[in-house]
Parts: sequence; structure tokens; C-alpha cells
Amino acid sequence: MTEFADAPRAERRPSPRTHHGDTVIDDFEWLRDKDDPAVRAYLDEENAFTHSSTEHLAELRQSIFDEIKSRTLETDLSVPVRHGQYWYYSRTVEGQQYGIHCRIPLAHDDDWTPPDVGSGDSREEVLLDDNVEAEGTEFYSLGSFDVSTDGRLLAYSVDTTGDERYTLYIRDLETGSNRADVVPNTFPGATFSPDASVVFYPTVDDAWRPDTIWRHTIGTAASDDLAVFTEPDERFWVGVGLTRSRRYLVLDIASKITSEVRLLDTLDLGGEFQVVWPRREGVEYQVEHAVVAGEDRLLIVNNDGAEDFQVIDVPADRPLDETAWRTLVPASPGRRIEQVDAFADHLTLEYRRDGLTRIAVIRLQSGTEPFGPIEEIPFDEPLFQVGTGGNPEWTQQTVRLGYTSFVTPSTVYDFSVADNTMTLLKRQAVQGDYDPDDYQQERVWATADDGSRIPISLVSRRVDEPRSPRPTLLYGYGSYEASIDPGFSVPRISLLDRGVVFAIAHVRGGGEMGRAWYEQGKMLAKKNTFTDFVTAADELIESGRTTPELMVAQGGSAGGLLMGAVANIAPDRFAGILAQVPFVDALTSILDPDLPLTVIEWDEWGDPLHDADVYAYMKSYSPYENVRDDIRYPPIMAVTSLNDTRVLYVEPAKWAARLRQAGAPVLLLTEMTAGHGGVSGRYERWKEVAQEYAWVLDRMGLGAAAPIKNT
Repeated sequence: MTEFADAPRAERRPSPRTHHGDTVIDDFEWLRDKDDPAVRAYLDEENAFTHSSTEHLAELRQSIFDEIKSRTLETDLSVPVRHGQYWYYSRTVEGQQYGIHCRIPLAHDDDWTPPDVGSGDSREEVLLDDNVEAEGTEFYSLGSFDVSTDGRLLAYSVDTTGDERYTLYIRDLETGSNRADVVPNTFPGATFSPDASVVFYPTVDDAWRPDTIWRHTIGTAASDDLAVFTEPDERFWVGVGLTRSRRYLVLDIASKITSEVRLLDTLDLGGEFQVVWPRREGVEYQVEHAVVAGEDRLLIVNNDGAEDFQVIDVPADRPLDETAWRTLVPASPGRRIEQVDAFADHLTLEYRRDGLTRIAVIRLQSGTEPFGPIEEIPFDEPLFQVGTGGNPEWTQQTVRLGYTSFVTPSTVYDFSVADNTMTLLKRQAVQGDYDPDDYQQERVWATADDGSRIPISLVSRRVDEPRSPRPTLLYGYGSYEASIDPGFSVPRISLLDRGVVFAIAHVRGGGEMGRAWYEQGKMLAKKNTFTDFVTAADELIESGRTTPELMVAQGGSAGGLLMGAVANIAPDRFAGILAQVPFVDALTSILDPDLPLTVIEWDEWGDPLHDADVYAYMKSYSPYENVRDDIRYPPIMAVTSLNDTRVLYVEPAKWAARLRQAGAPVLLLTEMTAGHGGVSGRYERWKEVAQEYAWVLDRMGLGAAAPIKNT
């Protein structure tokens, strides 16, 4: 690696700020102005330095890219999903960056078996070709994609800069041409009314918060659109959708800790959205419409007195009448209920237990007991993730499931409710000599200082010799109750086949172990997230699985905050740290209510602007604030995007500048035409992954390692 004495140095321009009597001098806040030519020049200089510093990895990058490409079935299609009178699917074509969205008509009304769709199928109708839409752009992202129930119209939106502001279009699927309806500056989530006369869509405020739902009558100008709801509280987001029964339009209004749902009966589109339960601070709930024994009911997943949530069944026309409530699924500690879905004859329940996702079926019955027992669908791997998806039809008799594990490629099943049978519809093709039996997955546990047991999920290539220290990539996130579940990855094979163990530390702040697991890693308990990750690393080291010289840490976004904190508190545990779009200037961002999404974040991190205790606590861990001159940092690669609206590029830019000032070997790479998710286009994304993995392997001393071949 190039000597870091030659690395760029950002100019220091002291900028003081004072909160709660504490004055901070920020030398690099000037990097926030991305329209300043000096800022652009600095980012370009850092990019050039990163490229020159990793020039020796060019061959390895190309090898990894070629391996990803060779293992991927480039011309492929998804399993068709029935919606109305059509089967809908997407397909990809070798050499093209983006997907193509298509459909074919049903053979007959009772056609419930997904058809085999071959290349050049004469029945195929192309609804939207993302490759065509993306022509002439450096970035392309599809947001909304909703087909009207009658199949005549498509509402879709696109973002061509990465700033998550989408232009909404209406396509006439009978002619294949777009109508005059064009709505700029929308947010994903456009939804047709059942009769396709109206499309509802969200927009964002200046802080990028979806705050307003609009009603657009098809065939009219966007200037005539009506705002049907605006949420004034800056902590809350809004979204709109349609129940599977198509009986209700649903407004979901939610902060991090409180929610409210409003329904509009689609039999009266000119009416008003009605509140189901008035919002109460700290009470979260979701609503699903069901028809139970001929009566319209609402199934409400909620945490009112139930930490890990419960499901109650209430009358649709009087949801506040507690005398008519029934408990469908009672609260059970350790079973975190996440979702219930209703169909004409059955329900599905999704929940977590023992750190893994689960799905159960509840059959609807007649008589005095309208609900059958909770019947969990079993799976036999020690680690896996499963969820429902592709189930838009009210009367379908099967449940579409998505299943994967560290070693099992993404798999689509149809579960028959009638006879409890599972039909394999598709398993992700892995080209070449991939054999799942060549790999092993397991879960181990680390014990934190307070006695909490932290799960660690691992996958590696099987080896014959006894366990010895092996190169390890340790991934972590730990925020927003988001769970990082064990799933398959084609690019990851390039690491595993070079002898790397991939591990996920399921740290507190995530949702893997229930609501309490999340609560113990947020607000004034946030440091548990960081110490849990270090504890997981120590377990892997002390058990002889790896060594600090062989272990690299990885995390992105809020997981990038984790990376920055770990770099400060345990720099000696890792040979390198990969921080992707990292939230490393957390205190500065959360102090400024004018920045995108800040006020919403106060329920996650606390409000340092108005609370001195929160300010002091956040200042004690915020990575940028705590870079030290007296420790030796491992090599760090920070990757960001200029147009990211969720974690502004300035955070990793400032962090890298401060680290460089402290003598740390840091590389900063800024994608100049991308957003929070990085570059667009599958080939460009593969190049990005290859670049990051090549750096990781180099830090482990495997820069010249060839992949193991099956024999």
C-alpha cells in the first residue's frame, strides 16, 4: 500500500459550535458544502489517492468480478406472481445492467400454478424495461411500481441522481405509452385505488421526511392534486397502501416508537380516512383487514402492554370497542411478532424466536372458534431466514415463501394451506461448481460483561484439519431494531473459497432477539452495540477461531457508526475496518434539526439539542468526536456517495480528514453519482463489491490467494 505520508490533507478551517455550555472546534465542517469547488477538488484528490493506493489489487479485483459474473445466471427471470388476470415477473438479460418487468395473461380464472416462461415467449408483454429508462443516465433507481387491479395502468417512478426524489409516471399498458400524467419530486409508494381512477402517492419535506399523501386523479394535471393528509410532527413518516382484500386504503403514520393507522373504505373514495386507534406515545401497531365468519374485522399487531407484540381481532366498524375485542395471538416473551397477513381462508403470522425468523399459518374456521391453531412451518437448517412475499391475491390457497441460508441460495416455495405441502418453484442458480456441502454454518455465543449472550452466525468452507485461526470478516449493524439474518450471497463465495470465515455479530440495537434486545442498544444504552461487537470479536479470538491480524470488521450506514466507534475503542482487534456510507459524525447531524431526517432520529439516538445528558452521552461515543492522536488505528476504508441523503457524504469525509490528521492509514472513496445504496446497475455494483473485497483480502494477507477449487 502507498505510504500514507503522501496522502491528501484537508485544510483545517476551525468552526466553533456551542451546546449546553460545551464549545467544540470543528476543523473540517467546511467540507459540508458540496457546491464548493474546493470540496469537489478534495474529494477528487482522495479518490485519486485511493485508486493509486489500491492499484496493486487491480488483478485481484478483476478476478473477483469475473468470479461473481461467472457464478451468476445473467439471463434469468423471477417466479411469476399472479395479480388479477395476469402473471407478473421480472427478467434479466446478459450484458444489461437492469431488469425488465413483464407479464403474461392467465390461462383461465382457476390458473394458480406459476407458468414456465421461456425466452421469446409470444405471450409476454413488456411493461417496463429499466435499461431503456436508464439510457443517458449515470444513475437509475426504480421507486414506485404498481399495476392497477384491472391491469390497464402502471404507476412507476424513477430517480436518476441518487437523491431519492422520484418522478412519477402513469403508463397506459394497452398502448404501451405514458400518459400526460407526470408528477415530480415524489417518494416511493404510489398506490392505485381499486378502480384505477385515482393514484395516491407520498412526497417529502425539506428534511427528506415523507410527510404528505396526495390524491392524483388519472388524466388531470399534477397541479390539481389534493393533499389528503399532512403530518406536522417531524418525528413521523407517512405511507399509503391497499389491503389485500382491496376493501381499504391504508395510511400508515409512524415514528420510531409510536404509530397511527387511518383507513378509507374503497366503496366510498370520496370519504375521509378514519383513525383506527388514536396515537399514544410508545404504542406501535399495524392493521390488516380480514373477513372472519362473514364479518369485517381488523387484525391489529400491537405492543400495548406487550413488549414482543400481540395480535388482537377487532370489529372493523368499531375498533375502539374493547368489549368486542378478541386476542388472536397473545404476547409471549421471546416470540417477537412482526406481521400478520389475511387471506380469504387463512392467515399467516411472521415472528422471531431464538434469533431466527419463523412463519406460521392460522386457518379460518366457521362456528364458535373462528381461528384454528398456530401451525409453524418447519425448516431443518440450523441457520436460515424465511419470509412471505408475492402474495397479492385475496383468494389464493397457497402462501409464497422466500427462503435462504448462508449455504442455500435464495429459494421460492409455494406452501399449500390445504395439505401442508411445500412446492419448490425456483432456487437461485449458482453457475460453476458450487456445492452447498462444501460449506458449513453454525452459531456460537459470546458473553458480555453484563451477562447478555450475543449470538454470532458463521459460515465458512469446510476444512479437514482441526480448527485453527482463520481469516475472518466480522459484520455488524445494531440499530433501528433491524435484524441481519443469515442469507446467501454469490459474491461472498469469493471470500469463502479463499479461506475466509464470514461472521455476523448480532449485537444489541438490532432486533434478532426481540424488542428488549433493541431497547438495550439505543438512546442512553447505545454503547452496548459497540461493546457487544468487541465482545464478539474477542470470543472469536479467544476461542482460537481467528487472530487480530486476520480479522477485518465491516459495517454500513448505522453499522458504519459501529465501525467508527469500534475503531476508537478497540483498534487493536482488527487488521482493517471497512466502513460503508458510515454515520460517523452522529452528534453534528443529530444536533441539526434542519438536516435530512434528523428529528425523526431523536427517538433512536436521543435529542442532544435539548437534552444535556444525551449530548454528553453522544459526544462520548460519536466516532468523529473521539478520534484520538495517541492510538494506532488499523487501516480503514470509508466508502460514501456524493448524493446520499440518509448519511451525507460529509460525515465520512470529515472523519477521514480527522483520522488522517491523527496519522491513521485511511482511504476515502466517494462515488460521485450515487446515493445511499451505492452505484446503480448490477455490473457496476459487482465492481464495487470486488473493490471492497479485494481490499479486505489484502488486509488479511490473502491478496495473492487463489480460490479453492472443488475436486
